[in-house]
Amino acid sequence: MDTGNGFSEAGLRRLREVLARHVESKRIPGLVALVSRGGQAHVEAIGTMRHDGGAPMRRDTIFRMASTSKPVTVAAAMILLDECRLRLDEPVDPWLPELADRQVLKRPDGPLDDTVPARRPITVRDLLTSTFGLGVDFRLMNSPIRAATFERLDYSVASGPAPEPDEWMRRLGELPLSYQPGERWQYDLSSEVLGVLVARVAGRPLETFLRERVLDPLGMKDTGFHVPADSIDRLPPLYGPDPQTGEFLVWDEATGGRSSRPPAFQGAGGGLVSTVDDYHAYFRMLLDHGMHGSERILSRAAVELMTTNRLTPEQQAARDAMYRNIAHLAVGQGQQGGWGFGMAVRTHRCDYSPVGQFGWDGGTGTTAYADPDSRVTGILLTQVGMSTPDSARLIHDFWTTLHQATDD
Repeated sequence: MDTGNGFSEAGLRRLREVLARHVESKRIPGLVALVSRGGQAHVEAIGTMRHDGGAPMRRDTIFRMASTSKPVTVAAAMILLDECRLRLDEPVDPWLPELADRQVLKRPDGPLDDTVPARRPITVRDLLTSTFGLGVDFRLMNSPIRAATFERLDYSVASGPAPEPDEWMRRLGELPLSYQPGERWQYDLSSEVLGVLVARVAGRPLETFLRERVLDPLGMKDTGFHVPADSIDRLPPLYGPDPQTGEFLVWDEATGGRSSRPPAFQGAGGGLVSTVDDYHAYFRMLLDHGMHGSERILSRAAVELMTTNRLTPEQQAARDAMYRNIAHLAVGQGQQGGWGFGMAVRTHRCDYSPVGQFGWDGGTGTTAYADPDSRVTGILLTQVGMSTPDSARLIHDFWTTLHQATDD
């Protein structure tokens, strides 16, 4: 029987049972999930904010989105493209002079001083497609460039907050590229650079521009780069379970933690906090080709560029090979095939998820994707970091079950 929102009652019941099983295993303290089809949303809030009990998860619980930030922050760059304040194939040098006149390693795993000049400048397209020449490459984890990048630019939970953007860019500018611009897809770093580019072109902080043009028009009132004091009780702690024992270690508390104050560096690649309803509003806008009610947020063409594969066959082959070698660590995440602007795009059927589905996952145990054909959106938020496979398994089971719940 159909529930009236495009899902079967039995399917939604099974979805709740699968999610509840993960919470009952004591490996996931709590979660909030939203599934929708054609605008009608169904929400499950299961478990508690803390691993030792306390307040229950609620529909308006605020989560650290980690890399699931990327599909939202990229909209700011698309607005600048829509307005011809940026052009896809122009060099970024005028706004990011730190990236002019790059040197490129002769071998990606070679010494940092063994370089050749870049064949061409870095373009806006290179940043949007994550191919500007630097980033996380799972096959280069022991290379000198990985160590140097980590030392200068990483600001994960363990390493403390990032410096302000100009200092961050100065540090980036000291490094050679691993690959020639446009040659290879590498993860993460390009999103952060893109956030700095947006701020410089817009002439104001990334968050200010994003709020004006995307967040406020969509009513995403709980989305930003920190949680205000009057809402901090809605933010759970962030856990990173011990890989050996599974013990819940707190990576970041709510009160007094990193999300409780505005950061010096507004990280477009992983800095947002948000709720399931805010993210639902955003993905609905993408499914509606850039429209929110009668208001246009992005052009139809911008949404099509973001949500369809932008990688060349050569870039695609390298990305596939890289993720194939670590699939066992992430329960298949990253195996979607393609990459648009700021998000993954399914280019082939490899599991229960359909070709054309777009979105991404986050290392804090978050996932958000939408499918343009069925108009199904799924958002699942926890705060269990991927130091163990538990949140990745939960995310996998969420999608496997959700794609069985549609009843045509």
